Amino acid sequence: MELKQSVIAITGAGRGLGQMMAITLAHAGAELALIDVDEDALVDTKKQCNMLGVKALSYGVDIAKENDVERAFSDIVTDFGQLNGLVNNAGILRDGLLVKVKEGEVSKLSLEQFNSVINVNLTGTFLCGREAALQMINDGHKGVIINISSVARAGNIGQSNYAASKAAVATLAMTWGKELARYGIRAAAIAPGVIETDMTRQMKPVARERLEKMVPVGRMGQAQEIAETVKFIFENEYVNARVFEVDGGISM
Repeated sequence: MELKQSVIAITGAGRGLGQMMAITLAHAGAELALIDVDEDALVDTKKQCNMLGVKALSYGVDIAKENDVERAFSDIVTDFGQLNGLVNNAGILRDGLLVKVKEGEVSKLSLEQFNSVINVNLTGTFLCGREAALQMINDGHKGVIINISSVARAGNIGQSNYAASKAAVATLAMTWGKELARYGIRAAAIAPGVIETDMTRQMKPVARERLEKMVPVGRMGQAQEIAETVKFIFENEYVNARVFEVDGGISM
């Protein structure tokens, strides 16, 4: 895909990985539809993209709500005239052990806590991917859908909800790549390791240090390194139905 003047939608574009992806793609000349549940968070991302001379518009969307997603992707095509790509980046963490014993009392991971993560990370990815594919097919445009998974998809203590969601979005990308290729739409996923973001900065220092020691290259990854992988997938026409592990060699 030629990124210059292509229209790319990015969820969770208000900060962290999403913001860096938007800026990286803007440098390549792409126009950006910036999506986040907190539209105020998109102000800085939009400003930085506009300063690079590309069109960027923001959309406040709860990606877990079907009607909101349908309306947003219809608006994107109306505003830009087309849609060529999507990065399903939005995600949340609400960690907790499946069951926990403390002072003889057993507590359990609540269904609400489990579903809160599944609704955003998995259902939101499904809804956005579906609507992006629909718009691309209806308008006769080829395109690319990239899902952001995680090294945690292999399973991680205290992350039943997060790990399950990230395994699922990787599988969705594999499935969509095979289903949608006939329409000229490719799909892939990226499974980042431990990346320096606002989310990882919220970790307790002991947990952060433990994770850094687990990475063979000896450090956390940078958002730019994930953004460059996103750019590579968009530009390489022979990439499809694969998961790229960008994790410094970590094994969880």
